[in-house]
Amino acid sequence: MDPAPRAYDELPKDPTTGLTVPFACGTADAFGAPHGSAPSGAALDKRRVTQCALSRVCGVCGAGLGRPIAFLGTGREVGRNAFHFPPGHLECASRLLEEYVAAGASLLGDAAEEWQIVLTSGFEYLRPAKEQEDRRPVFCPNSVISHHPVG
Repeated sequence: MDPAPRAYDELPKDPTTGLTVPFACGTADAFGAPHGSAPSGAALDKRRVTQCALSRVCGVCGAGLGRPIAFLGTGREVGRNAFHFPPGHLECASRLLEEYVAAGASLLGDAAEEWQIVLTSGFEYLRPAKEQEDRRPVFCPNSVISHHPVG
């Protein structure tokens, strides 16, 4: 059973880096992660990504979402309007990004300072077709309110 939603400061920490592990990365069943590896901000957990999409819970803290919804993604994801990290609360997304940027760390394999926050009121959840090379699901905001580059 997944843990109840937690305050940001109560989220688990990566044992190697000491950085916060977002809810969407919270177990060892991660896309592309070695089996049995510790949860980290390096890989998304496929079960939790689906839970975030279908239950409309924050990819950072695991609590229910209202509006606006914040998406975290690289400039490339912003340009395509297609994100891999699940939606979240603006405060949660901002704190996570600030923490990773301050540490000079990467988030899902991309330098955190390359990430941006996009605010929207809704999204579509697209599961990959079996012939697609990238098997990660995609979140597509359907009404972008604003986007905020880091810095």
